Amino acid sequence: MSAIITDQLRIFNAENFISSFESEDNNYYSFVGLTNSTDYDTNWEQTPPSPIDSLDNYHDIWDTIIALKKINSDDVRQVVRKIEWESGTTYDMYRHDISRNRLSVPSSRTSLYESNFYVINSDYRVYICLQNGIDPENPNGRPSIDEPTFTDLEPKSAGSSGDGYIWKYLFTIKPSDIVKFDSINYIPVPKNWSTSTDTSAIRTNANPLISGQLKIATILSRGSGLGSPKVYTNVPIIGDGFDAEATIVVGSDSTVESISITNGGYGYTYGTIDIKSAGITGDVLPTFEVIIPPLKGHGYDIYKDLGAKSVLIYSRIENDNLNPDFITGNKIARIGVLKNPLSPGTTDTNLSIPKASNTYAIKLSGSFTSASFAANSTITQTVSTGTTAVGRVVSYDNRTGVLKYWQDRSIVGFQTGNSNLSFTPQYGYELIRFSSSGGSINGVTNTLPIDTSFTGLSTTINSITYNLGQSFTNGISTPEVEKYSGEMIYIDNRPSITRSPNQKEDIKVILQF
Repeated sequence: MSAIITDQLRIFNAENFISSFESEDNNYYSFVGLTNSTDYDTNWEQTPPSPIDSLDNYHDIWDTIIALKKINSDDVRQVVRKIEWESGTTYDMYRHDISRNRLSVPSSRTSLYESNFYVINSDYRVYICLQNGIDPENPNGRPSIDEPTFTDLEPKSAGSSGDGYIWKYLFTIKPSDIVKFDSINYIPVPKNWSTSTDTSAIRTNANPLISGQLKIATILSRGSGLGSPKVYTNVPIIGDGFDAEATIVVGSDSTVESISITNGGYGYTYGTIDIKSAGITGDVLPTFEVIIPPLKGHGYDIYKDLGAKSVLIYSRIENDNLNPDFITGNKIARIGVLKNPLSPGTTDTNLSIPKASNTYAIKLSGSFTSASFAANSTITQTVSTGTTAVGRVVSYDNRTGVLKYWQDRSIVGFQTGNSNLSFTPQYGYELIRFSSSGGSINGVTNTLPIDTSFTGLSTTINSITYNLGQSFTNGISTPEVEKYSGEMIYIDNRPSITRSPNQKEDIKVILQF
């Protein structure tokens, strides 16, 4: 038994994924993390390892997440391949029958959506190529010379070069969408195409009430001995549709010079030019091909027109003095996307805040302004007799005395990425949390007490108020998200970057369905 997953299902899945961001039942978050990538793989910076898709690895990833940022519905778009118009390039033309049995010309692709049948111009306007100059003398089409720039609703040529191209204008990408969703390899298609007033003129021009309206016919062979020059009008196009007609021009050499559809008719899923009823005779009769447009016409459903089976998720990570969840002064080497992580301490309440820290934190007292805790160094605390907590430093702010840290399996002797014991840990295999009732915090070069008198979200020092990003109780803060909750739908290991106070990162994730 032979079967395939069709492109239409992929487009449907992409549309449903976009729709899920509109639902009140769903909240999506991007995340950044993994400050110690070379502990996982010494060659990480040169060749980051492929992520491991397993439940065990999800837990390990959660332990190294630093912070999350909510992704809103305006931060996701369906996208298609970026095919830029360049003078001298020969593009494919739209054709309804591109398949492994009939490859696109000239790109030799086996499907319409993998062919180069549309372009984006220098003004971010998008056009479908309905005719690429293909004819008996140019069976692979011709180079495009005139850049399409018009916004007329009806298809037409782009200039006066005579390159033979016919273009159909579809849409212009908005500046706000360019910032978020334009990338090296993809361009966004407009949101809510079927209902947006911005696109209503294009949809109406597609003439959806007259499905199967023809626009293009091409010449396969010109024939010969067709008689004196003549223009044949109202030549019927027969098939399963109705009323379509073409005009055929016979030139001075007694061959077909051109064909154009003058009445598109309706209802066609196949058709042919009825030259017999037009009275065209000759030594060798010409042949033509009728191009069948998409159901309801070009521009009615832009997602099916262009094959929008991929989604781009955009998230901007930037420093925020009011909510400093995204640390500076340390590296990040992993990004990802979570669906429906939970609020801390809950089992059925989705996280909904704009940003969330996934680190633990301690508010230190004493000489914290002169202290230093190096990124990724180890800290310890004697919680009680014979019980020691161990953590890794994420960041330290000597203005506020806030020390952020995380505790993963490796600090208690378990290998990263699996559950095997890798060594005998100094303080035992049990993971012990830091406590406000325990002893001082020991770093590599400093030992400072916890400020157990501090409870709150901000602190004032020398008349300056500092927002800490997460709430403290008796000098201790826990993550603002329930760890290990939700669904991890995307993981990307990448060479690390070091975040600085004046830095921002644009994360663009492509999901292909």
